[in-house]
Amino acid sequence: MKNELHNLITVLTGGNEQKAESAAGAILKFAQNKPDEVSQVICTLMDSENPDERWWGIRLLAEIFDDGSLPYLLTALRDEDKYVRQCAALGLRKNPQTASVSDLMVALKDEDHLVVELAADALTEIGEGAVPGLMKILENGNPKARLEAVRALAEIGDQKSIPVLFSLLDDDSQLIAHWANEGLERMGVGMVYYLP
Repeated sequence: MKNELHNLITVLTGGNEQKAESAAGAILKFAQNKPDEVSQVICTLMDSENPDERWWGIRLLAEIFDDGSLPYLLTALRDEDKYVRQCAALGLRKNPQTASVSDLMVALKDEDHLVVELAADALTEIGEGAVPGLMKILENGNPKARLEAVRALAEIGDQKSIPVLFSLLDDDSQLIAHWANEGLERMGVGMVYYLP
């Protein structure tokens, strides 16, 4: 099995997209029987200088997602290559973990728009455990981070966010005000909520 797995990794990283997709599928089949062994081999890709190899490693770890995957996904959120960061954020969206909240908060400040959006989606999937951090971003985040934070809060629908959402109805950004209103309406509060 090890030889076949290493051969598949060679195909995966060989630069042919179609063959790589096929190899990825075969690797995931191996992982159904021996996820730990396959994960260990995949983790070696994370040390590669080639961003494509790191991307494939993160993609596969997100699909397998065992106990050892999370640290690699969190490290990949800070990768120099935006596509690796995007893949990591997507992987965390598919595998929501409260332990990833602080790293995803940092990713909300990423220079790449898609990384920010995917990080907010991952925080939305985490739900209630992400609410305190999202509210903090609304206080001191950059405009894009604030927009994605309010969108996440609106989609989570946690009652603790009601005062914050209500305070954003008059925000300078119409998009932020829109999502604040959307969140309140989803919770059935709307304009019937008044601060004491």
